[in-house]
Amino acid sequence: MDKSDDKHGFLSGTALKYIAIFAMLIDHIAWAFLPLESPLAQIMHTIGRLTAPIMCFMLAEGFHHTRNLKKYLLRMGIFAVISAFAFTFFEKGEFFPIANMGIIYTLFLGLLALAVWNSKLHIAVRYLLIIALCGLSLVGDWPVFGILFVLAFGINYGNFKKQSLMFSIIAIFMSTIMVAGTKPWYIAAFNFAVLLAIPLLRLYNGEKGRGGKFNKWVFYVFYPLHLVILGIIKFYIL
Repeated sequence: MDKSDDKHGFLSGTALKYIAIFAMLIDHIAWAFLPLESPLAQIMHTIGRLTAPIMCFMLAEGFHHTRNLKKYLLRMGIFAVISAFAFTFFEKGEFFPIANMGIIYTLFLGLLALAVWNSKLHIAVRYLLIIALCGLSLVGDWPVFGILFVLAFGINYGNFKKQSLMFSIIAIFMSTIMVAGTKPWYIAAFNFAVLLAIPLLRLYNGEKGRGGKFNKWVFYVFYPLHLVILGIIKFYIL
């Protein structure tokens, strides 16, 4: 590890995950119940931009710390499938047919991409496989860029300056595309708020935090559960 990047922060991995969960809930409440152009929705979506970078960062951390990558991938894959039905219900009020695979699916592909990058395959093969995984992510949430975020953090693991630089370049490019493709452009400007995750990630102390197995599973369970609950409120109560 680069000594200049020694971790002296006060946020554990658990704390960062709960920040991501809170931001995600705020974001999804806004998507479910508020018009995009409303000031309150813009504020809530700004907060919500913290979720994806934090989860991608923690996924890269998990990759480098896991004792069993196959089990990690299996766990991600199972919850990716479960969450796909939940995300579809959140968006359409029905579980079938699946309309969007959700972010856990994209994170799963990101984990695969990081495994490919760290494999002994020929560099050309690695690039082709990662491009293929990016293509597969088009049916998920945070397509392509979610995978690139994971790679930015994972490839530069142990050097926060390089992690931040690569992430920022990708994030600015992504946000610019979203703003350019939205009319009026300013209602998509909140996407630049993904950069606000950098100061939070800088406070990471490299520790898992308290909670043990409970905190290991909380995001996987909370993600599909809160989507179903919000979907029920959105389509069957209000």
